[in-house]
Amino acid sequence: MAVNMIERVREQRPLIHHITNAVVMNFTANGLLAFGGSPIMANAKQEVADVTRLSQGLLLNIGTLHEDQVKAMIHAGKAANEIGIPVVLDPVGAPATRYRSDACQRILQEVKPTVIKGNAGELAHLVDQYVETKGVDSTGESDPEAIVRLVAEKYQTGAVCTGEKDVGCIDGEVFVNETGHPLLAQITGSGCLLGSLLTASLAVEGNSKDKVLATLSHYGRAAEQAAVHPDLEGPGTFIPRFVDALAGRVE
Repeated sequence: MAVNMIERVREQRPLIHHITNAVVMNFTANGLLAFGGSPIMANAKQEVADVTRLSQGLLLNIGTLHEDQVKAMIHAGKAANEIGIPVVLDPVGAPATRYRSDACQRILQEVKPTVIKGNAGELAHLVDQYVETKGVDSTGESDPEAIVRLVAEKYQTGAVCTGEKDVGCIDGEVFVNETGHPLLAQITGSGCLLGSLLTASLAVEGNSKDKVLATLSHYGRAAEQAAVHPDLEGPGTFIPRFVDALAGRVE
């Protein structure tokens, strides 16, 4: 299953429009290229709708949010909904401030995402639940299965909760991915890159649940492979090994 799904991405190289945070843009672009997609990143609200109409998928990531970007996300999201391409929303740090929380709701009122992807704290916040967070990281106890069900039901969308185990809910079906490695939590932007890869997978034909699960599995296995590379010395050397592994053979 994973082989077929990811090979489709590599054959079709879908163009994915990212309105994402400034911290991760280079890492995200290189990771998506390694996976098999093609990145484009435009932020000006005057052009985001046009760029979206040229693309096969749209990622909205609120990591370094500002007002013009919120407006740009809404313009782009509406364009994506009009032409029927997938939209992935990553509500980075949504519980951290009132502004972030309100911005998420503004986006969700006007844009219908295909999948909302976040950690337990971020997703719980979207359904008025509380999970302890520290900055943009989820640190408290949670029930990911219950959270993804609530998010999927409230917003009529797919939901993916990342963590030690990834838990998803697509079309009412809950599933779990157990691949991955703790080093992912020691580099900036690992979750943001995952949002990009999910968007690329959703842009090709196939069952949405299968595409999401295949992407989660490949992503986690790439981390596992990078972590046992003989030249690995820590998080710094993990990053290039991880990007290499994303480009490697699908198992």
